[in-house]
Amino acid sequence: MKHLPKSKSIAVGGQVLRFSLSGEGSPTIVMINGSGGPLEGWHKLYPEIESLGTVVSYDRPGVGASPRPKEAQLGTTVVMQLRGLLREIGAKPPFLLVAHSFGGLHANLFARVYSEDTCGVLFLEATAPDDVANLKQYRSAMQRAVAGLLDRVSPPDPNDEISNEEETVAEIAEAPAFPPIPVTVLSGGKRLPRWMVSTASVEERARNQEGLARLSPLGERVIAKGSAHFPQMTEPQLVLDELKKLIARVPR
Repeated sequence: MKHLPKSKSIAVGGQVLRFSLSGEGSPTIVMINGSGGPLEGWHKLYPEIESLGTVVSYDRPGVGASPRPKEAQLGTTVVMQLRGLLREIGAKPPFLLVAHSFGGLHANLFARVYSEDTCGVLFLEATAPDDVANLKQYRSAMQRAVAGLLDRVSPPDPNDEISNEEETVAEIAEAPAFPPIPVTVLSGGKRLPRWMVSTASVEERARNQEGLARLSPLGERVIAKGSAHFPQMTEPQLVLDELKKLIARVPR
């Protein structure tokens, strides 16, 4: 992780957030982590990503070095915190969002709420609204057992984003339409064992990934054949290449 820029902390609306700011120029590339994923999870994209524009990464409340949330992390709360952070650190639009896993919900909402400031989205193995609504019914016995164990060992915080995921999905449904901006959906193509993830779950997930690509008439889907859920770790060069292509599709 030696190439990661130094991080700092700043208070945004009473909530302290850790962030890093590096690179220069346009666009401002905003890295939105998955649930529980600290900004260190992007380390394999550095330093090359800094040549593509200004890069902002951050820890949402309760993740990494950011303190636990002081209020329920609804989607609108998270999006407003992010917009406030960008304003406080002087990050300028247009914003190109790179969103992994659960962060896909926040990127989806951010692009709708701040459409004039958002120039593109790279959904990276991202959660779709229909994943929240439908995937739980397809969980394998192993997934149910692990989830139950985690809930007993570490009870969920009622303010965290997972506890408020259904409300976030409802907010996306009620938000303005997704803007007609360039979108790339990068999906992991490596199949996990069937005892871990059912075939029905894989098929539902694939349908929902296609749905993300259809959010915009400028949407496309790419398969990371050597990756499961973390292409930024297993195929970082592919992620960088697709990010470069996406930036090239952004109107100047």
